Amino acid sequence: RSLPKTRRTSLRRPGNQGHRRSSRLIQNMETRPLGNTGIDLPALSFGASSLGAEFRSIDLNEAFGAVHTALDLGVNFIDTSPFYGRGMSEVMLGQALKGIDRESYLLGTKLGRYSLEHFDFSAKRVDESLHVSMHRMGTDHLDLILLHDVEFVKLPQIWEETIPALLKAKAEGKVRAIGFSCYPMACFNTVLDQVEDDIDCVLSYNQYTLQNTAFADDLVPRLKSKNLGAINAGPFSARLLTNAELPKWLKEPEEVKAAARAAAKLCDDNGVDIAQLALQFSCENPDIASTVAGSANPKNVAKWAKWLAEPIDRDLLAAVQKIFEPVKNIGHVEGLPENN
Repeated sequence: RSLPKTRRTSLRRPGNQGHRRSSRLIQNMETRPLGNTGIDLPALSFGASSLGAEFRSIDLNEAFGAVHTALDLGVNFIDTSPFYGRGMSEVMLGQALKGIDRESYLLGTKLGRYSLEHFDFSAKRVDESLHVSMHRMGTDHLDLILLHDVEFVKLPQIWEETIPALLKAKAEGKVRAIGFSCYPMACFNTVLDQVEDDIDCVLSYNQYTLQNTAFADDLVPRLKSKNLGAINAGPFSARLLTNAELPKWLKEPEEVKAAARAAAKLCDDNGVDIAQLALQFSCENPDIASTVAGSANPKNVAKWAKWLAEPIDRDLLAAVQKIFEPVKNIGHVEGLPENN
């Protein structure tokens, strides 16, 4: 079976019965190449973790509407994982995408992390996980598969066992591009030392934001030198860069939270939602193929696309970055201590 060609963001979905198209597209979503994969991603991608009810109870019609709104607006790369809702996100996507032309969107999931404590990066589980994920989502191929949060395991298994199994799946046409995700920059470099000639891209989260640009500072130059794709997730840094109440599980130090509150107030005083500035900043870097953000509310997705169509306030951005200077790139430990 020949692999599908790169999709375009102008969407025509004749088989999508029951889904009414938006009356107009707010913008033509910018696309950028994902390394040398031949895949072009939208500057903003749809993160489907919220469809797994990871953060709140969700309404089915709203959740499906969020997916359809994203596709209508050219946000046509969907990122998920069996970890999100312990399979629920993938099942929900399978229902939301029924009847929609598979050539009109790009679909990526992950493997290796299945709960807060359960990790399995064995070669056997690679094949099983791909099979189950594709069945849940009603597809016979994936555009991208990522190893999910590799910092939680002993790293040699990743290049000795997991990546070879993924390369086999790629050769069989089950997936077009492969890569891995994690949080610590040290972990990225350790794994890349072993696999950078075998993979296509990486995904980093919460580290290309108004407060933390470690991904672009420390890793993107290396990725560019090897023609590897860079994907950023979490432009709002787990609500840190929004006006929402901060979740109790947020791991950033108190001084980071305090700076974020000060930045949010400055934005509010200037009539701007800090979330808008955060999204615009994260999505404008030309060296990052796409930034992933998710919501099970279609109004949020439409709002994000509208924000991206507006010019960024450079003076406000500079003022916010000055607030964050004392806490710039301060993060937290994630996974095994030796992988940080």
